[in-house]
Amino acid sequence: MAVDLTLLANEPRLLLEARLRPIQGTRFQPTGFPNLGHAVYESPNGTGQTVLVESAQSMANRLETVCWDEVQDDWVEPLRGLPVIQVLDKDEKHLTNSLIEAHRLNSPYILEGKDKSVLDMLKERLANLEQGRVDLRELAKVLLEFDTNALLHGVFLAKKELAGGRLRLPRSLSAFVEAEGAKRAVSGGVKNDAVDPKGDTARGFGNVPFARDEWMAERITAYFNLDLRQIRAYGLGDRVERLLVLLALFKIRKFLAEGLRFRTACDLDVVDVTVTRPSGFSLSELAAIEAEIPGLVERIGAAGLFGDTRVLTVTYEK
Repeated sequence: MAVDLTLLANEPRLLLEARLRPIQGTRFQPTGFPNLGHAVYESPNGTGQTVLVESAQSMANRLETVCWDEVQDDWVEPLRGLPVIQVLDKDEKHLTNSLIEAHRLNSPYILEGKDKSVLDMLKERLANLEQGRVDLRELAKVLLEFDTNALLHGVFLAKKELAGGRLRLPRSLSAFVEAEGAKRAVSGGVKNDAVDPKGDTARGFGNVPFARDEWMAERITAYFNLDLRQIRAYGLGDRVERLLVLLALFKIRKFLAEGLRFRTACDLDVVDVTVTRPSGFSLSELAAIEAEIPGLVERIGAAGLFGDTRVLTVTYEK
């Protein structure tokens, strides 16, 4: 049975909230930042502290990690057949790909090595965007063929050879995790050296006591925002729009099912999931989403919208 997306047809956004809790105990370890530590701020309603558990940047990566099968070096089964760019080293061993690279299609491993094949194809396909306003529909059409995921993740082709570095799309799917009513759980420990407790700690010897900050919170929430208006603005047709929405829902459901172990001391579980906009929309189960995506991929590919090949390969050498 097809996933019912009727209520999303004229909506600008799909907004979801997933209430989370530590899978064991009450403490969790939020994300940390260089020279800052944990991101802690006063709640706007005056109810205490809020701590950022996972940033938008990290969540974008985590939503894509659940899409890739590291063992098979391919998309997970329901997504196979979607376009992606594979990067091999000079010995033809897998190095990385456009789904998991930090800058996706703009990765230096794809565009900055000796192999200029992908860069040259992009220059050819996007040549008519060199002058005047950037036609985002044309950019979206090219991205659909080269790296479909970029239509959800966003991309910035920051190279002067590509329309002077003006080609960019913001994220269609974004997410973050916050904990409200947060309080520090201060503890500590000792790195023990049973052989030489008074050894030179600068060289890794000796006993080293340390302090540790974890947190507890009244409520931990993962927020998801899917920009439906942006997806429609790509002008790629009903089938592609449906595929992109289902791919976004797949990422969310798969992440909530498998991706909530952020760190050793931050392993979370789902309490419930709520659709906050639009009213009345119900998030389908993962199995229903997985059942529909392969057929859509096949039909879109048969229509030639994924181009001549689903997997472009580039060899990286400095």
